[in-house]
Amino acid sequence: VFCSQINPSVLKHEAFCFFIPAELECDALCKEKTLHRVLRNVNSQLLVVRPDLNVAAFEDVTDQEMQSGKGMLFSIHCYKTTTPLAGLPVAFSVQVEDKSYYMCCERECGEMIVRFKEGEVPKEIPGESNIIFFKKTFTSCCSKAFKFEYSMERGMFLAFEEEGCLRKLILKKLSKDEVDETMKMSLSKFSQNEDHNL
Repeated sequence: VFCSQINPSVLKHEAFCFFIPAELECDALCKEKTLHRVLRNVNSQLLVVRPDLNVAAFEDVTDQEMQSGKGMLFSIHCYKTTTPLAGLPVAFSVQVEDKSYYMCCERECGEMIVRFKEGEVPKEIPGESNIIFFKKTFTSCCSKAFKFEYSMERGMFLAFEEEGCLRKLILKKLSKDEVDETMKMSLSKFSQNEDHNL
């Protein structure tokens, strides 16, 4: 459960008293469900993770590559929250060969870098985490596209930038009231058999 920051140990509501133990005064996240999606940018390119090259970038993918799903079929782990206005807390992981990699952000030389590290996404997160992003609607008139805000640095969103022939996945600062198409992402089902919506 995503527990809100509560200073008083007792909340009164009409004739009832609710006692809140100190150990619950935290921001804890519990995984609620996991969906499987491919991520597309504004150019309909798919996000592909290539651990051997230590890179994640949006690419034009052939039908044969699409069938394999290697490095492009993401597990989107959704966590429960009591603060829906911040957005839905999600974490990303991807399977490449027989290994699982999770997305995280790290500061390097004063710059925030998006990385994929080998390992599993935890079922519970006791506090802040560098793997959590808030899923938000891209714009009020574009409800089927999304942007993902880094939970530990508000105003920083997943985006892509041109680097040679690559459209590399990065974290990018969004100015207030700005609409940045490099942050626009859509989520598509890999299999038509899956009924869930995200």
